[in-house]
Amino acid sequence: MSNPSTEEEYLVNSIIGEGAEFTGEFKFPGLIRIDGKFRGVLETTGKVLIGKSGIVDTDIKARVVVAGGEIRGNIYATERVTLLSSCRLEGDIVTPRLIVEEGVVFHGKCTINPTRH
Repeated sequence: MSNPSTEEEYLVNSIIGEGAEFTGEFKFPGLIRIDGKFRGVLETTGKVLIGKSGIVDTDIKARVVVAGGEIRGNIYATERVTLLSSCRLEGDIVTPRLIVEEGVVFHGKCTINPTRH
């Protein structure tokens, strides 16, 4: 999977809406927004957006992760991780760039790795 173009970067390929639950393996090249519950495998060469009401129980492998909800699992991002003020993360982060807003609850280790993994 190659990196998406700028136009494709903002197209939401999949949404798990508030009140919805998904369990399984989800691999895709684009962007997913999670406002419901997700448990399983989550891999993309694109973006993962987790809304305030999103609850994720998995390791996340993506280019970019923006999180405002609850995550139990590790985050591996090849470009950037942004933790919004409403985020609660129990897990480790490996990324070349990390942005953390005031108010985040984070229990884990963080490795800032400038090389792609």
